[in-house]
Amino acid sequence: MYPLKFKPILKERLWGGSKLSDVLGKSTPDGNVGESWEISAVEGDVSVVDNGDLKGLNFQDIINKNPVDVLGENVVKRFGRKFPILIKFIDAKLDLSIQLHPDDELAKKRHNSLGKKEMWYIMDAAEEANLIIGFNRTIRKEEYQNSLKENTLLDLLNYESVKEGDAFFINTGKIHAIGAGVLLAEIQQTSDITYRVFDFNRRDKNNKLRELHSEMALDALDFKQQDDFRISYSKRKNEPNKIVDCPYFVTHYIHLNKNCEIDLSERDSFTIYICIFGSVTVETKFGNVLLEKGETVLITAQNKFVSLQTSEVKLLEVTL
Repeated sequence: MYPLKFKPILKERLWGGSKLSDVLGKSTPDGNVGESWEISAVEGDVSVVDNGDLKGLNFQDIINKNPVDVLGENVVKRFGRKFPILIKFIDAKLDLSIQLHPDDELAKKRHNSLGKKEMWYIMDAAEEANLIIGFNRTIRKEEYQNSLKENTLLDLLNYESVKEGDAFFINTGKIHAIGAGVLLAEIQQTSDITYRVFDFNRRDKNNKLRELHSEMALDALDFKQQDDFRISYSKRKNEPNKIVDCPYFVTHYIHLNKNCEIDLSERDSFTIYICIFGSVTVETKFGNVLLEKGETVLITAQNKFVSLQTSEVKLLEVTL
């Protein structure tokens, strides 16, 4: 299988803006488009191939037909024919709701789903933009519950200023929110389970308050203050620089200013490239594709070699 690009799945959101179009070149409809799902096998939102002979085919159907060739033998042993990663771009014109995600055990019990560990790579940020990640001190459950009743939750939260190139890992149970003015790439477990606990008392387009999941969140929430989310990583050119290595995804930052060949023969997994700056021709023995800023490509596990041809490009490489 040649390098596969997919048609973006665009999501209108109350807090969305125009950066997916203005900065990343997405063809977005009018309205507040907040998310572009780049590679997804979430039920009801499965990606469709957008290039080559397989154009128009459903990603899950391709996996079902050739699971080991697409995913890799070890990935199939762990996850079956379920693609374990969801890739998104997120544009927050307004603050997102304050939320958290359950771990695998709780998500399986309640939703028959995986949990949701995720990482963020900041692609663009307004001058005073920030993220909410965790509490500013360790708190008790009762203190948290009282803050919801008294509308003082914001006083308990930790705020992180951000700039382009910053990276964060959000563990399950960690309360968090993306702040207004942030455009980021998100790499996460394949899960759409979110517990929303505060939404700034906003109303949707039908003038209704959005649903909160305060009670469900209690069993999932980590009340400890832990500085375990901001990631320091090197940015050496023309070699992979590891950002995150967790059981559900491994992410490298790659800044190339010349052509590069990558040996995938020891990697029993698919490989994803997310272009965050510049452009690159991605070539395997089965074909090639041009990848530009704001685009994503999947290299299936049967490929043992990839050539990246560029004068300059910045990529996120994601694998297992």
